[in-house]
Amino acid sequence: MSRDRLRRLGRTLGRTALILAAASYLALLVGLPLVNVYGQAFARGVAGFVEGLSAPEARHAAKLTLLVVAIAVPANTVFGLAAAWVVARRRTALARLVRVALDLPLAVSSTVIGLLVVLAWSPTIGLLAAPVRAAHVKVLFAWPGLVLATVVVTLPYVAREVLPALYQLERAEEEAATVLGANRWQTFWRVVFPAIRSSVVYGVILCAARAAGEFGAVSVVSGKLIGETNTLTLHVERAYAEYETISAFAAASLLTSVGILTVALDALWRRRGRT
Repeated sequence: MSRDRLRRLGRTLGRTALILAAASYLALLVGLPLVNVYGQAFARGVAGFVEGLSAPEARHAAKLTLLVVAIAVPANTVFGLAAAWVVARRRTALARLVRVALDLPLAVSSTVIGLLVVLAWSPTIGLLAAPVRAAHVKVLFAWPGLVLATVVVTLPYVAREVLPALYQLERAEEEAATVLGANRWQTFWRVVFPAIRSSVVYGVILCAARAAGEFGAVSVVSGKLIGETNTLTLHVERAYAEYETISAFAAASLLTSVGILTVALDALWRRRGRT
């Protein structure tokens, strides 16, 4: 066998070994846990799975999770577009400050974020204690606290997806639209938004999945009141701790399915964006 053929064989074997190693690693860390989640969820068949999700606590947790996602995602979509626009189009201290603020939720533990929400909105020790008491608004141990914590945790996702698209967008088209008489709002919707639409969709998908699966921050601010402030992630923890295995894994499989759907939608949109 010639040296060239030996080199090609060696490279082929090396690539195959790397692929097998990566596949084994993913199967061990991702594949087996996924199989176990769905296996445990359907351990008593479809009837047991449905029963686990039909419990009053599970239904309330699902509805509360949907409520939190329905508020947090649109809020962060609007904020993300505005923040990305400021960072990409302004070279000021405010723009740099916004950029730093966008990175903080990714660098800080979500549990710490929950604690910061408590320190800000607690009616007794919070920085905003006086206005909270005056308004007679219950933030902590209620759904507003869950929404606030989730909004902070998911703050960066839309903005960080949109920023690269804005950096790549030529400003000549915006300037041409302005010269032709378009105001800023018209320029954004007719010129800028069509160019960044795919990035906005990526960010919204990731933001929604992260909001649905948040645990640390909501665990701190919720009080874990069954039937009142338990989201699906908190319901999984409680049900598993109380040996309600089917209910815990049924809810976990639902959250897992949301994650898988998110990855699939993200891949689909990225593929569509390249065609």
